[in-house]
Amino acid sequence: MLLTWMNRVMFATFIPAPARIGKNFTVGYWGLGIVIHTKTQIGDNCWIGQNVTIGRKGGDVGVPVIGNNVYIATGTVVVGEITVGDNCIIGANSFVSKSIPPCSLAFGSPAKVTRSITPAEWNELTKHK
Repeated sequence: MLLTWMNRVMFATFIPAPARIGKNFTVGYWGLGIVIHTKTQIGDNCWIGQNVTIGRKGGDVGVPVIGNNVYIATGTVVVGEITVGDNCIIGANSFVSKSIPPCSLAFGSPAKVTRSITPAEWNELTKHK
């Protein structure tokens, strides 16, 4: 709990200890402006840009579940009882309130899947993140 509040004060971020976060989790710019709901689940090898919010949507009980190998770019809001599948890329400043299938490239407000991506493409597209 102390670590949660130290992050809040020092880095203007809220990544609570009870959130289930997988291995190799990376945040951009020391996590500045990131807010993650306490019950959020985030898989392995995920990268979250600064100023990203992952949380509940009004009226929903559940929160997002983020798969493995997901890149969520700067300024994105992910809310509701949704799932972001494995090997996905969510573009900057997107608003995600519906589930995103695995191996998808999605962006916009509201976010829409623009195309499918292979795991090899995911590796190529995210190697410079």
